[in-house]
Amino acid sequence: MHFDSQPANAWTPPGPAMLFCPADRPERYQKALDRSDVVILDLEDAVSPEDRVTAREALVANPLDPDRTIVRINPAGTGDYRRDLAAIGDTNYRVVMQAKAEDVDSIIDTALQTVALIETPLGATRVNDIAAAVNCIGLMWGAEDLVAGLGGKSSRFGPSEERAGQYRDVARWVRSSVRIAAAAHGRFAVDSVHLDINDVDGLVAEVRDAVALGYTATACIHPSQVDHIRAGYRPSDDEVEWARQVVDGSAEHKGGVFSIDGQMIDGPVLRQAEVVLARAEALENVPAGEPAAEA
Repeated sequence: MHFDSQPANAWTPPGPAMLFCPADRPERYQKALDRSDVVILDLEDAVSPEDRVTAREALVANPLDPDRTIVRINPAGTGDYRRDLAAIGDTNYRVVMQAKAEDVDSIIDTALQTVALIETPLGATRVNDIAAAVNCIGLMWGAEDLVAGLGGKSSRFGPSEERAGQYRDVARWVRSSVRIAAAAHGRFAVDSVHLDINDVDGLVAEVRDAVALGYTATACIHPSQVDHIRAGYRPSDDEVEWARQVVDGSAEHKGGVFSIDGQMIDGPVLRQAEVVLARAEALENVPAGEPAAEA
């Protein structure tokens, strides 16, 4: 096994909105890329087993910008996994997302920069080891396969329950574990999809929470969700102004403790301000999207 820090030339998402696109629908490839920051061409769940040969042929025949494309491959140990990697070898794509990641060796085995998708009970228990793999550049998590693996029936509370629409605690634990493991090993983290396309308030609330926890991006399944994700990740003018005051004040006070409008500013707050400015700079050339609706 090989473990190392993040490679100096590791790929990072150019924006926060990652849109899934079935790999057997090449007529949608460019449209999906045009509407998002990153397109995830899906060879796994979005494609029926009998259509995967066609999907791989389409993947090779319809190239997209490799700097803005991820290919989701099938789980390790399957014939589809090997055939997926062989097809990618005929393209310029260099980033894959390994579905149902459970094993460190299978991440290394891709020989590509890999986003590990943590969506099974075994994967969740091994997330720290997986994040440490030398070619693991990021982590994402998924709720539905996780719950299926638990023998459960729903990742979220039902409409008649007190926390209607919110994730159940086991799903939230995996979401937190993925975020912590990614941070511990210097990997970026991608939040899971919000399956209810019409639930804009729920999507906005989850995006806000993801941003508060330091997620880098949120995946989505429909173009209508992209603008809400972009708006949620973009710091407001007030946040940017506060962050600049904190950074400038820290320089003036030579890193010592000081206050702004009654708020004590110390090392942790300074780092939070630096993150806000870094996020604003990273999103400078990303379309602004629509203002997020109140949750």
